Amino acid sequence: MHIRYVDGPRFRRSMLAACDYAQRQRGELNRINVFPVPDGDTGTNLALTVQAIAEGLRHSRAREVSVVATEAAEAAVLGARGNVGMMLSHFLLGLAEQLEGLDRIGTEQFGTALTAGVKQLTSALERPVEGTILTVMRDTAGAAAQSAMYDFQVLLNHLVETARDSLARTPSLLPPLKKAGVVDAGAKGFVHLLEGVHLYIRGDSRALASEAVGSTGGPAVARVAYAEETEQYQFCTEALVRGDSLPDAEEVRARLRTMGDSLIVIRSGNVLKVHVHSDDPEDVFAYLRGFGTLATHKAEDMKAQHHAVERSAGAHVSLARRPVTILTDSACDLAEEIVRAHGIQVVPLWLMEGDKMLRDRVDVSADEFHRRLGESGPLPTTSQPSPADFLDGFGRAAEDGEKVLGVLLSSTLSGTFGSAEAAAYRFDTAEVYLADSLGASLLQGLLVLKAAELAERAWEPEDIVLELARIRARSGILFTVASFDRLLASGRVGKGKAWLGNSLGLRPIFGMTPEGKVRSFNTALGRRKVVDRMLDTVEAQFPSGAEVFRFGVIHVAHPEIVPVVRRGLQERFGRDVEILEAPATPVISTHLGVGAWGVAFLVED
Repeated sequence: MHIRYVDGPRFRRSMLAACDYAQRQRGELNRINVFPVPDGDTGTNLALTVQAIAEGLRHSRAREVSVVATEAAEAAVLGARGNVGMMLSHFLLGLAEQLEGLDRIGTEQFGTALTAGVKQLTSALERPVEGTILTVMRDTAGAAAQSAMYDFQVLLNHLVETARDSLARTPSLLPPLKKAGVVDAGAKGFVHLLEGVHLYIRGDSRALASEAVGSTGGPAVARVAYAEETEQYQFCTEALVRGDSLPDAEEVRARLRTMGDSLIVIRSGNVLKVHVHSDDPEDVFAYLRGFGTLATHKAEDMKAQHHAVERSAGAHVSLARRPVTILTDSACDLAEEIVRAHGIQVVPLWLMEGDKMLRDRVDVSADEFHRRLGESGPLPTTSQPSPADFLDGFGRAAEDGEKVLGVLLSSTLSGTFGSAEAAAYRFDTAEVYLADSLGASLLQGLLVLKAAELAERAWEPEDIVLELARIRARSGILFTVASFDRLLASGRVGKGKAWLGNSLGLRPIFGMTPEGKVRSFNTALGRRKVVDRMLDTVEAQFPSGAEVFRFGVIHVAHPEIVPVVRRGLQERFGRDVEILEAPATPVISTHLGVGAWGVAFLVED
């Protein structure tokens, strides 16, 4: 079969195949990751980046190759992690810009687009280094541009061979690679993307397992000392900012040069994405908050990562792992971009609809569940994950971390924590620690996020559990409902109270105590007064003198309340206060009903 052109559907299917294949190479890429820092996370970073691309393309129905290329690039920017993710994003942005307005392309246009991608990436790098993904991308693009082949299948054969040859030369260009006896991990990841497309075009579903996945001898990254003389900074710092008046990339680069190195900045539309190695991540975040909403931010201790890799090698473990991986369940309501930015593993709760079982956040989203709440007919019921579900989650987490810490839905609301305990007792691949959030929705989510941040700062899991308990005792979540109907249906209130509340227009304010119990905190009369009464109630829960806090705003099919509550929180607690937002998980929504909303607060000092 000859392939003379690529349109939107063909490009989409090829990208999905590339992303799927590259994700399966995570462990091997981590094992050989010695440059620019021997921290063993390139495979994880690439896997999370291409997972974001795949999720961005999964439901695309665009017919034009230009639209699909743009969708892929935008998803890459939002999901980019680490040097490799940022570099791949720049490459895809350049490629998409070159394809703008085209419905379909031939091999010549494809070669031109690859060249444009390399040009975009090169111009974005502070100090381009040969022997990295950049070199292999350039060699591959050059081969495509110089080719006179008109069949994409033949061209892909040629490009894969060229990319593999270029990859084999990377150790001769970078001394750390030669010393460790490996090729560049990021460059190999790019080759795997090409191989995934190649396999798809050939109709070959078999992975090149012995060639691409197999590895022996323990993490090569552990054989390379942490380069104190060249890597001056401790934290791999990343952030994503959203705003309507963002500065251009060069202005941001000029400022961040003074704060660190290994700097990559992407500005695309209303999104600014930054990667920099720094000793003062909070200074980086404070600077970026001046431009808009800091949607995600993380700072990972690279030295601690390298020490974890060395310990893995000493214990004869072939995986290169971070010290601690955080796991949670889908009741946390954290946005997918936050989950991905921190590499958090999520075990889904279940929804049961007749004989059909749906995984929360996988088979059904919170927004989809909210639409069902507004319709007549029976609702799906909710169910906790089984111990087998947690065993699977712990296994995924242990691929990335020496130890696993689960921060889970309150044991007072669900048997989820008990299922996790049963699984942890049987799991022997890594040490498992569990923290009962005594909360749900974004209260749980904020605690999960705090745990991830502490893990990235090299805290021990035992200490993280204690710190979460201290913070939880000072934090909480409050919510209100538009009517008493769902509270009545779930047995939370009696018929008399429900009738009286609906008749008088009462807006109850419920919440969770530090012990995880649900109780009434306040009442407002009428819809207009409930926001002020809610914020008054939130503020009244704060310990005296508290100054370090974060918020989360949840809603059930009521997104218009979010900006109202956000403004109220900013007026009381400052413009730069961190506020997450999310549609409430089905576990909470089914009891509250359409129009409900709430505020979670985390007091950290």
